[in-house]
Amino acid sequence: MKPDAIIPAAVLTHAVRALSAVLAGTTAADAALSQHFREHRTLGQADRGWIAEIVYAVLRQRRSLAAAAQSELPRDLALAALLRVLGLSGRRLEAILKRDDQALVERLRNFDATSLLPAQRADLPDWLWLRLCDEFGADAAQSLARALKQSAPLTLRVNGLKATRESVLAALDSDSIAAAPTAMAPLGIRLTGKPALARHPLFTSGQVEVQDEGSQLLAELLGPRRGEMVADFCAGAGGKTLALGALMRSTGRLYAFDVSAARLARMKPRVARSGLSNVHPVRIDSEADPRVGRLAGKLDRVLVDAPCSGVGTLRRNPEIKWRQDAAQVGELAQRQARILASAARLVKQGGRLVYATCSLLREENQSVVDAFVQQHPGFVQGDARAVLAERGIAVACAGPALVLLPDRDGTDGFYAAVLERRS
Repeated sequence: MKPDAIIPAAVLTHAVRALSAVLAGTTAADAALSQHFREHRTLGQADRGWIAEIVYAVLRQRRSLAAAAQSELPRDLALAALLRVLGLSGRRLEAILKRDDQALVERLRNFDATSLLPAQRADLPDWLWLRLCDEFGADAAQSLARALKQSAPLTLRVNGLKATRESVLAALDSDSIAAAPTAMAPLGIRLTGKPALARHPLFTSGQVEVQDEGSQLLAELLGPRRGEMVADFCAGAGGKTLALGALMRSTGRLYAFDVSAARLARMKPRVARSGLSNVHPVRIDSEADPRVGRLAGKLDRVLVDAPCSGVGTLRRNPEIKWRQDAAQVGELAQRQARILASAARLVKQGGRLVYATCSLLREENQSVVDAFVQQHPGFVQGDARAVLAERGIAVACAGPALVLLPDRDGTDGFYAAVLERRS
């Protein structure tokens, strides 16, 4: 769509429908949009782009937009996003606006943002804003909140079995796709825009995978070696599993455990594309599944990317901040402790476990690790920064754990602790 084009009325109608579905349910925004577009295949690419922009703008800035509009209605929020976030003029909206929209438009144009409360300005629920202030301080929390309202960059991981970072960068440049090496992850590439890559030869041949730089660093932190026995304990759709397998050079044995058969099924084509032959997906009923117990004390390295609040991924999944509360985080922390304790049984003497979350909250992170070490004296927390330094990777985290922040590091928010089992 041209920069000065008039927005069709159908764009707002479809955006409101998709937004209503996201706000009313538990479906992720990207899944809800995909479903909506499948049901309305006649929508053009430009219209789909506008619909997605509107939905994500509302999800990222819902509190401040609601304050400006003095309304929580999806249509009012969508109009607020078009005017206040996407910066469209009244002329460009003339096909959308109704006669009784004039009062809303005037409120939006004249709203004084300095009247917002801190949590409204941060576009966070009160409980989360207070947590971030307690853990990072008010100024740092404001910086984090600003970063979490931005769109995440598109980052690739080069599959070292099939390509080098230099060869992939050259291929992208030949296709006029702007890209640069990531600052920390040795196989990462950050794209300037968000080109469609699903059918690009680099992707279909398995030379690259889409993966945030922080997620790539978790695999580097575990540091699996050729021929080892390794487990990705909460494998999901396998992004980190693939990274681990490539670091192992497709040797040894790599278990991918998950409770969801659907997630493991989504991993299969990715494994095939990657060229890995050492990945063994295993669906388990829970962290206490007997199939896990049979491997007790046998694995060299175990990655636990535990289910969490996902606060560190709000750039990608802004809807989750409106679906959680402090009580749910407490319940997650209890589950994380159980998963960590169960996964630790697999680690042999002298082995390594990495506990990680994509959360920024201490309750899900260091508090879980501190309690685990206190209850399991056979494990000691190592220095994550030193482990990465040995691999030639410099990070800015201040303590022994790896802490990645969107505003400082340009990655999703991640926490990771290295736990070594004493010999």
